[in-house]
Amino acid sequence: MTSQIQYSAINSGIKKNNKLDLSLIKLPLNSKCVGAWTLNKFCAAPVVVAKEHIKKQNPKFLLINSGNANAGTGIQGIKDAIDSCEKLAKITGCKTTEILPFSTGVIGQKLPIQKMTKALPDLIQKLDQSNLKDVAEAILTTDTTTKIIQNTIEYNNKKIKIWGFCKGSGMIEPNMATMLAYVFIDADIQHNDLQILLKNAVNLSFNKITVDGDTSTNDACILVCTGNKENTINTDDLENKEFLSQFNNSFIELAKKIIYDGEGATKFITINVKNAKTTQDADIVARSVAKSSLVKTAFFASDANWGRILSAVGNAKIDNLEIDKTNIFLDNQELIINGELSPNYTEKKGEKIMQQKAITINIDLQNGTKTCTIFSCDLSYDYIKINAEYRT
Repeated sequence: MTSQIQYSAINSGIKKNNKLDLSLIKLPLNSKCVGAWTLNKFCAAPVVVAKEHIKKQNPKFLLINSGNANAGTGIQGIKDAIDSCEKLAKITGCKTTEILPFSTGVIGQKLPIQKMTKALPDLIQKLDQSNLKDVAEAILTTDTTTKIIQNTIEYNNKKIKIWGFCKGSGMIEPNMATMLAYVFIDADIQHNDLQILLKNAVNLSFNKITVDGDTSTNDACILVCTGNKENTINTDDLENKEFLSQFNNSFIELAKKIIYDGEGATKFITINVKNAKTTQDADIVARSVAKSSLVKTAFFASDANWGRILSAVGNAKIDNLEIDKTNIFLDNQELIINGELSPNYTEKKGEKIMQQKAITINIDLQNGTKTCTIFSCDLSYDYIKINAEYRT
């Protein structure tokens, strides 16, 4: 990328086996930065500090550690998060509030601040525009692969670069999830407009995925515009479908990578709900299916147990569910029509679809016009194994 954003990642001693665990991102002088954060009430110390810092300054650095969440660590955790910023500020000559801290890893352990502080000079020295992949690797925990996107938005005869990376594999049901995401766009966008863009994009992407229904303490999604005035995005552009579609799709692409790498996941499940009375109703029905352990294990087993899907729809806590109008499809195969098993459905047809690696459940409520899509995955033996052995 030609954005002047620089990246660095090293092993500071938090993780074993010399794995990368400490990252630094240096932002351009005229950049702007906005964030979206976890709604978990026990939000981690770095989230508390980053939310305060971003209110006061346009950040110059993003400091990220993995292997330790600095969550459930009380006042000391807050002090440690601030201390890491202060130490970096002293070396770089910026203000403490111009640094945003992020952490991901095991909850309840004190941040090894001395190890991190000792590693800062080396981390700064390694800053370079070519190290994005190292940072994408350094933020991983139970993930099995890095998650990076590099796209171009073609708009108003311009080609605007948008790129980013994220981590997340378990404890995933955003608002947001044990998920860190960083997206950069080589453009100049007003701060308020940038916040609107992020909010809408997150609601269509990271807030529409679920691996296991758990919401992490450490979620953060950061959007940075580089300040490139050759690619100025105005307020009017926020209404342009051509621009918004390409912009939002980059977030959706990243969010899908989390589902594909869900802990123990073997299948990618899309749940579409349409013709609901309200958008909230559509969301509740889709999540009821996506979060059902019985539905998820049936997908893992390639078991065409359609009763579990029907039950999950019926369990949705909405008032506007009319069973005798509800249609359910596996991909394009009729399953339930007006609340009853379709005469066109056979167990053989269902089993064939359930053996696919990507499956779509389409639910038509037939009592409105609103829609929602949720992305999920199956639930396998490996999910249990990964989480049972996480701290051993």
